Amino acid sequence: MSPDRPATRLAPYARLPRVYRDRHVLHSTVDAYGRVHWLLTERPPDPLRENPYDALVVTVEEGGRPYETQLSAVRARFARFDALPDGGFVLANARSRRDEEHVQVFDVLGRTSHTFRVGDAIEDLLVDEAGDIWVGYFDEGVFGDDELSRPGLRRWSSAGEPLWAYKPGPDHDEICDCYALNVGTRAVWACPYTDFPLLEIRDNHVVRARANPVRGAHAFAVHADRVVFLGPYGEPDRIVDCRLTEKTVEQVAHGRLLRPDGGDLGSHHRIVCRGPRLYVRNESSSDWAVLDISVI
Repeated sequence: MSPDRPATRLAPYARLPRVYRDRHVLHSTVDAYGRVHWLLTERPPDPLRENPYDALVVTVEEGGRPYETQLSAVRARFARFDALPDGGFVLANARSRRDEEHVQVFDVLGRTSHTFRVGDAIEDLLVDEAGDIWVGYFDEGVFGDDELSRPGLRRWSSAGEPLWAYKPGPDHDEICDCYALNVGTRAVWACPYTDFPLLEIRDNHVVRARANPVRGAHAFAVHADRVVFLGPYGEPDRIVDCRLTEKTVEQVAHGRLLRPDGGDLGSHHRIVCRGPRLYVRNESSSDWAVLDISVI
């Protein structure tokens, strides 16, 4: 058993300006450059109707002033979105029919430039620094009737071109559910169900699949030969500090992760994994906090 460590506090990162606090937060994310984006509507979209609606994206750059982008004719009822390097946005409905182009790409002026589909049951949608879209799928997509979702993890261009799809290999099995996805600067990492190997992906190849004793983590950060997992089974606020070897993940220590004010993290939060950083937003709040393992 790895030793306990004192609890770790998240650091405050970004706050939605007060003037927008009466809006509904449909989704929020942190992009590849550390900018925070909130997708806001006047009221939640009707999950039973497919009427397009207008939305507002509020962006806060690290150390900068907020700015707005108005999006028109948004169709996603269960939104996943991220920013593109050119100032536009990609927005997808997490659930879709096989004949539905459920991904919208918006230009810098908030107009839909094109649509395409990437498959049903989107767990995570993260854009890398090159502007490519990494999509991890949960089990209803992997085992459903949409062949686009079956690999469990895919990479797409912002134009909707399929660039890469996960395939099992000698030391890594099929993905049943892409539990956790980290899109960093030089590599993409995934930790899928059922055995939870730590997959290291570079240049469209799984270059390493490390055996991992941490089961069920829903987020993780990676820096050099270190990985920190958050939320193994039944412990949503537990962090497990590990060391990477050539073939394995070895536990070093574990402890609790707390909010910046020292309060309990809780069990319902949104997390974005970007290299050494875990960005965390409690679902009851619009503010983001960060754990950066490159500095602790």
